[in-house]
Amino acid sequence: MNNNSHSASYAAAGVDIVAGYESVELMKRHVARTLNDRCIGGLGGFGGLYAPDLSGMKEPVLISGTDGVGTKLRIAQYLDKHDTVGIDCVAMCVNDIICAGAKPLFFLDYIACGKNVPARIAAIVAGVAEGCVQAGCALIGGETAEHPGVMPPDDYDLAGFTVGAVDKAKILDNSTMQPGDVLIALPSSGVHSNGFSLVRKVFDLDAHPEHLKEYRAELGRSLGEALLAPTCIYVKPVLALLGQITVKGISHITGGGFFENIPRSLKAGCAARIEKKNVRVPAIFDLIARAGDIPDRDMFNTFNMGVGMVLTVAAADAARAVDILKANGQDAYVLGSIMAGEGVELR
Repeated sequence: MNNNSHSASYAAAGVDIVAGYESVELMKRHVARTLNDRCIGGLGGFGGLYAPDLSGMKEPVLISGTDGVGTKLRIAQYLDKHDTVGIDCVAMCVNDIICAGAKPLFFLDYIACGKNVPARIAAIVAGVAEGCVQAGCALIGGETAEHPGVMPPDDYDLAGFTVGAVDKAKILDNSTMQPGDVLIALPSSGVHSNGFSLVRKVFDLDAHPEHLKEYRAELGRSLGEALLAPTCIYVKPVLALLGQITVKGISHITGGGFFENIPRSLKAGCAARIEKKNVRVPAIFDLIARAGDIPDRDMFNTFNMGVGMVLTVAAADAARAVDILKANGQDAYVLGSIMAGEGVELR
């Protein structure tokens, strides 16, 4: 900690430099969990340094992804529980780049807050570090900014970005996708990090945050615990699959649900036929639909409905792909198939 740095004038304006140093000290042990021998230096520099190991790649391509956690943060703030939203932030970024077949190398976060409370910042970063461990990437830097007068003291926002690498020849290519190919689902942990503006409206959480602490028998836990379940990180099981099976397309199911995200991985002229009876819908989505009187189409066009990622493989590879994914901790299952057409058919 820099004991010489203190500005009484800046502190009077609402920015506590010393609290910033304390936050860094508290987060260092969490960051240390993510570091590897490719990391150069430590926290405190003006940039994060990383020497990537690109051996084995004939034509390395870098890919980046950035995202935040959205209004799920409001749930964490209502419950004063901040150690899981960092996992969500990492997940939203690394799950995107794995759709191209890339391995995430490193991650940086950005936290804007009304007031720097070191213990809270450290809890947020602890979650970011856990997400990086799950994704196999290093947390090499970040930024915390106090915004007094712009954000309330207990408010904060969290965003981040990742950089990954993939051999150009191995970037996922849907050119061989054809009718008869099989769609495989990777289960989600729940709502993940999308649709929380609707969730908050349905349960009137901004007016009645106490509803979050109510035990719900159908969930087997409180509403807040179910909603805060962190987003699954699919990097390691998907990389394991890519090493053994030709995957023709991957969709990360985020905001917009099935109807917006699955088409992003489809070849022109190919449509996804989803067997609705196959979809393993967690109880949290049934509760949301009932509480808000939300029609099925809107549910599947807003939420992941229990499917965090969809992979397309040849029919001949489907059973083996499911076995590989299960061996890597994913309870994968067949969701549907590819047919001629455009978009998504949910039947």
